[in-house]
Amino acid sequence: MLLPGPVGIWTSALDALEVSAARDQVAELDAQGWDALWFGEAYGREAFTAAALYLSASQRMAVATGIASIYGRDATAANAAGRLLEAMHPGRFVLGLGVSHAPLVERVRGHDYGKPLTAMREYLHALDKATYLAAGGAVPPPRVLAALGPKMLELARDRAHGAHPYLVTPEHTAEARAVLGDGPLLAVEQAVVLSDDPEVFRARAHWHLEIYTGLPNYRNNWFRSGFTEDDAVRGGSDRLKAALVVGGDEQAVVDRVQAHLDAGADHVCLQVLGPDAFTAPRQEWARLAPAMASLRS
Repeated sequence: MLLPGPVGIWTSALDALEVSAARDQVAELDAQGWDALWFGEAYGREAFTAAALYLSASQRMAVATGIASIYGRDATAANAAGRLLEAMHPGRFVLGLGVSHAPLVERVRGHDYGKPLTAMREYLHALDKATYLAAGGAVPPPRVLAALGPKMLELARDRAHGAHPYLVTPEHTAEARAVLGDGPLLAVEQAVVLSDDPEVFRARAHWHLEIYTGLPNYRNNWFRSGFTEDDAVRGGSDRLKAALVVGGDEQAVVDRVQAHLDAGADHVCLQVLGPDAFTAPRQEWARLAPAMASLRS
């Protein structure tokens, strides 16, 4: 298994912390026993330098990009950076790659957004062919692909070490495992609101889904899973919120993680939602960590 255990943390909130505070927070997550730290790449820290920061601040947990955009750097640069991180922290870096989304790629980065499957296939080919002549980088890091639809999952099966689906249900996890077959890593993201208050749940799930409900990649995947335009309104319908975000106490979270594991996931990374996207939910992370121990037995 590429990751040391079945439960990790997915967060973008570290970007809101100064570097020293981010280091302290990563060390705290490591000490709490989380198996991996996943983070994205959009408007905040660059993925590989952030990974170097988080790897240096931790001792045991894996650090995984979830994801590094293939439009953020060419394949030669990604190959070089990944090999250096693997050499610096053997066995602890996982390279998650994805095609991102047209608005981020075209409006923010100024690139043309290609056909996702073709763009990823060509990038992986270039990654495999990239020259690297520096000492100490003989081993590339394992790579996983952000994959939702069957064709990208097939590419993750055939050209990577597995897949990292985001904003999915246990039912999708079962479908993804059927495509991947036995062996490839299936590491799924699961959003969490650690509260029994329905208004808190609704508010946090709404801000979390507000941007994603406007992105075609996610909308199309939900429609394949039986959701409709009525569910994909900005912030999501109550039905979509309940399907994609688990609310309640620690046991409710354990049950949802177990549902993903039973459906074929190897690893579930929990994105714990605070009052907004910029507040690290430190107390919730600390509350959840002991409850996850039962899933490692």
